[in-house]
Amino acid sequence: MTTDKQGNSLSGATVEAAEFFDEAVEAFNIYRGDPVALLDNAIKAAPDFAMAHILKAHLFGLATEPDATSEAKAILCKAKTLRLSDREVSHVAALDLVTEGHWTAAATALDRHNARYPHDLVALQSGHLMDFFRASARGLRDRIARVLPKWSPGMPGYSILLGMHAFGLEEAGDYARAEEMGRRAVDLQPLDCWAHHAVAHVMEMQGRAEDGIGWMIARTALVRR
Repeated sequence: MTTDKQGNSLSGATVEAAEFFDEAVEAFNIYRGDPVALLDNAIKAAPDFAMAHILKAHLFGLATEPDATSEAKAILCKAKTLRLSDREVSHVAALDLVTEGHWTAAATALDRHNARYPHDLVALQSGHLMDFFRASARGLRDRIARVLPKWSPGMPGYSILLGMHAFGLEEAGDYARAEEMGRRAVDLQPLDCWAHHAVAHVMEMQGRAEDGIGWMIARTALVRR
């Protein structure tokens, strides 16, 4: 069975398609590049690749635009015709909820999903975004905190978890831990938007304007590459 970089099985994938998928996940993680185009390449290489369709549905479903939601529903209809693992069925169930506007139920479903599949980075980031859109500070902090002990620093995507958790800590008012974790995440992945935002926000909340300006300027060159 082909797997993603975190070791999750990928129904219907080929090695080539899985490589496109991993690139799409990374593009989603750092909000850089075109994850949809990469997923289209994955689907072209393996039309029955379930998670390629499912991640594409996440991207459109999270866009919060009516046309994008309609596209997500169409993608889900296709995904439901494919051979799906229990993990992939769980993704589809959460996506059904979010495309019907039940964001809190969808966020809860993905939290339960990650209790079973703690290394599912797509579900973690999608749930994190749902917490962000719902202004759930507790969710932003605790969703990632619950799975972090089951990850190790050497796992691909570990820095992304640190960045999301840093943002959750900041939103929950734990500024010292947020800055420490955010800086660690940025050291590992300089393009991590959540980590960058978390540290900048800590400085704003603490009235450290000069520190914040310096933090932002120092990373401008990286973002423009």
